[in-house]
Amino acid sequence: MFLAIREMRKEKLRYGLVIAVIALISFLIFILSALALGLSNENTSAVTSWQVRHVAMSNDANGNLAQSLLPQDKVTQLIDHQPHSAPIGVAQAILKFNRQRVATTFIGFLPDSRYGKRVSLVAGRLPKSSQEVVVSEKLRQSGLRLGDQITIGLLPQKLIVVGFVKNAAYNMSPVVYGDLHHWPAIKGVTSAFYASGVISDESLTHVAGTKVYTRGALFNKMPGYAAQNMTFELMIGFLVVISIVVVAIFLYILTMQKLPNLAVLRTQGIPSRYLVFNTLSETAMIMTSAVVIGLLACLLSSLAIPSVVPMYFNFQLILAVGLGLIVAGLLAAFIPIRLIVKIEPKQGIGG
Repeated sequence: MFLAIREMRKEKLRYGLVIAVIALISFLIFILSALALGLSNENTSAVTSWQVRHVAMSNDANGNLAQSLLPQDKVTQLIDHQPHSAPIGVAQAILKFNRQRVATTFIGFLPDSRYGKRVSLVAGRLPKSSQEVVVSEKLRQSGLRLGDQITIGLLPQKLIVVGFVKNAAYNMSPVVYGDLHHWPAIKGVTSAFYASGVISDESLTHVAGTKVYTRGALFNKMPGYAAQNMTFELMIGFLVVISIVVVAIFLYILTMQKLPNLAVLRTQGIPSRYLVFNTLSETAMIMTSAVVIGLLACLLSSLAIPSVVPMYFNFQLILAVGLGLIVAGLLAAFIPIRLIVKIEPKQGIGG
C-alpha cells in the first residue's frame, strides 16, 4: 500500500483523471438508483403503508385493483373467518378544488378499518365522519390546504380535507383516503358493487370469481411497474459493466507502463505477492475515492433537483451500490495482475 500511495502522489494528474471518470460513472449509477427507487415508491408507497400481505380482487381485473369490482356477497365470503381483513375501494378520479383539477386515486376504507388508521399524517387529523378525507401531502404543492372543500370523481357532494398523509401514492398518482361508501359514486358504478377488493394481514381463502395476490404480485401487476424497474436495472447493470471495463483498461495501461520498474523490483527480491497486493490496494483506493466523490456529487445534486422529480435515497441501497462498485473494480484489477505474476526477475537486468 505504501508503494501505491507513493505512485498516486507522484502521478496526481494521471490518477486524478482515472478517479474522475469512475466518479462520474458512480454518480450516474447513484442517481439512477435513487430515481428507480423513487419511481417505485411513487407506485407502491400507499400499499406499503397499509402493511398488508394479501389482496383479493375479481378475476377479470388481471391484478389491477383499480379495475376490480366486487359485489357485497363476494366481499362477505372473503372476510368471513378472517378477522385481519377489510374491504377496500380504489378508483382513479379527478380531484377538483379552487378551479384546479388533479388526477388522483381515491381509496376508500370502512370508518373502523385498521388500515385507514395506519397511514402516517404529517398535518391535521384522521377523518371523523364520511364527509372528511385525508390526502397525500403532494397535493399541498397544488395549493390544497386543511379545511378546503373538494369534489372528486362523480361524487355530487363536497368533502372536507382534514389531514395530509406522508407517502401516499398509488400507481404514480396522489391518494385521497375517504369513506368506502363513497366509492361506488366516485367510481361511477351502481350500488350492486360494494368494493374493489379485500386486503388482509394474513392469507385469504379463495372464493369463486376472485383471485388472491401477494403484495409483491400486486406491485408487479401495476401498469408499467415491472417494465420500469427492469429498465432501470438493465441501465444500472450496463453501467457497472462499463465501470469494470474502464477500470480494467486504465489499470492495464498503467501496469504496462510500469513493467520495467516492476521488473527491477522483482530483481531486487520483491515477491510477486507484494506487487499484487500493491495493485489491489491501488485499485481499492481509486474505487473508494471515486465512489465517495460520486456519492457526494449525487447528494449535492439532489438538493438542486426539483421536488417533483421522484428521487428516494435508501442507506442500505447506497451502501450496496457503493460496495458493489468497489468489488467490481477489484475484479477488474485481476487483468493487470496476470501481467505482474508473469514478470521474471531477469527482465529487470535485460535478460
